[in-house]
Amino acid sequence: MNRIGESELIINSDGSVFHLHIKPHELADTVILVGDPGRVAMVASFFDTQEFRRESREFVTVTGSYKGKRMTVISTGIGTDNIDIVVNELDALVNIDFSTREIKKEKKSLRLLRIGTSGSIQPDIPVASYVFSNISVGCDGLLNWYANRNNVTIPEMESAFMEHVGWDKHLPAPYFIEADRELAELFSDITVKGVTISASGFYGPQGRVLRIPLAMPDMVEKFETFRFGEYRITNFEMEGSALAGLAKQLGHKAGTVCCIIANRYHKGASPDYKPYVENLVKLALDKLAV
Repeated sequence: MNRIGESELIINSDGSVFHLHIKPHELADTVILVGDPGRVAMVASFFDTQEFRRESREFVTVTGSYKGKRMTVISTGIGTDNIDIVVNELDALVNIDFSTREIKKEKKSLRLLRIGTSGSIQPDIPVASYVFSNISVGCDGLLNWYANRNNVTIPEMESAFMEHVGWDKHLPAPYFIEADRELAELFSDITVKGVTISASGFYGPQGRVLRIPLAMPDMVEKFETFRFGEYRITNFEMEGSALAGLAKQLGHKAGTVCCIIANRYHKGASPDYKPYVENLVKLALDKLAV
């Protein structure tokens, strides 16, 4: 088998993976991903036991147990570029032998759930509701850097979306990824079925205008009116598409569930959203512990 070079997979002197600074035995098979490093402590406060806490840059990790189920919670920071780091390093921890630097013959599949916040673009999805991203829409371009992206995407939906929106030729080609169906079914009773845009920024890429005009001025309206069979665009966030796409390429089960903290259609927002997020975390832990 081919040995992976030291420059391609950097392993720290203590045997931990480069950015996350965790070792293979420290990672649980069920992993909760949150954007905010400060949210790791909130999630871990529900754990019955905690094995360790590790912090490196924006990546904070706690592994523990909840109702007898071993779990890890990790903060990713903001953006799909950080998801690229986190998912590849999580996969390396379980599917690459750190002593030989060779890919293991027997592959392990992790269960990865992102719990985040989001803004809805539909009038009937109010603040404090929960959306599960049954389909994630990558407007960030990250998955296009990897081979065989069409093996895990929905090309016909991509084409229909680009035509409806009038996609600007200077923007990265969007990609549509379906979430793990078992996770989607697990959360179906407490969430809105979502098609979620993962944007590459918070302002212009989500249609917000401060002092620079947009390349597609009617972008949000076009997103809101897009239909593809039973599907419609429901909300914006910034990480789910890369999580869904990379996980599918690598054989992991992934999904994103978000608390809606703003409604772009009604131009309303709730700055006091933390109790809603805490409730979502508790609901998610209960479901993952089964």
